[in-house]
Amino acid sequence: MGTRITGGCLCGAVRYEYEGEVGAAGYCHCEDCRRTSGSAFGVSVRVAAAGFRTTRGEPRAFTKAGDSGRLVTRCFCPDCGSPLFTLPPLHPEVVLIKAGSLDDPSVVAPNRQAWMRSKVAWAEIAEGLTSYDTNRPGS
Repeated sequence: MGTRITGGCLCGAVRYEYEGEVGAAGYCHCEDCRRTSGSAFGVSVRVAAAGFRTTRGEPRAFTKAGDSGRLVTRCFCPDCGSPLFTLPPLHPEVVLIKAGSLDDPSVVAPNRQAWMRSKVAWAEIAEGLTSYDTNRPGS
């Protein structure tokens, strides 16, 4: 038995839950994550798709090739636009939950950052995290 986490969008139209082991969390500095978060970076936590489900509403999805050239499907609330989770088609066993959509963000402890070559100069993150110039290996 793992951890149970819940989350959803700003307006409450879309809700989700996950039960299982909560995986690694990290910062992503790619242009797409900056644009979808409306901030300097995105923060996501990796979970197993088998334990994840939407409990209210239907998120809308948008798929495009990321900086890596691989397709990425980003899911968000069709009403308020809140980013909720990402589905990487190359890894259908994984869901990347957007940390800002969690009811209890204390389950997130980022231990890495990716796409450092796209990092904006004005955003600071504590030093000492494992960092990758592009994507982390195996992603």
